[in-house]
Amino acid sequence: MLKDNLVLLRKMHGYSQEALSEKIGISRQAYAKWESGITMPDIEKCRLLADIYGVSIDSLVCNEEPEGLGVSIPPAPKGKNIWGSVTISDRGQIVIPKAAREKFGLTGGQRLIIVSDEIGIALIPAEAFEEGIKHFLESAKKPV
Repeated sequence: MLKDNLVLLRKMHGYSQEALSEKIGISRQAYAKWESGITMPDIEKCRLLADIYGVSIDSLVCNEEPEGLGVSIPPAPKGKNIWGSVTISDRGQIVIPKAAREKFGLTGGQRLIIVSDEIGIALIPAEAFEEGIKHFLESAKKPV
């Protein structure tokens, strides 16, 4: 719910109710009522809050409960997503959540490139990865 997200985001960003209320031009008491669920901000104040926190209005007002996590999570920054958890089969197979497949247009038989860093892995459509590598190599050949 919105009230839970407001509390969580405010604390994550280190704001007091007073500091945040000053940023959006309302009283601390009015802001406290939003966090307690007594009242709700209008759409313009939601837009301001979303901008301050770098999230979408939709993720600000809705709790995200990705598949298989069993807990609500804070709204993701704009352009970021948490789709849920998957289980790796004995053969190393995973099922990508339907919402993620739809968002990125992934279909059966499509090739994906696996990349990683120290904390996790990412899947990138092979065509996009290969195009990025070609672009990088072409840029590297140009004299400076």
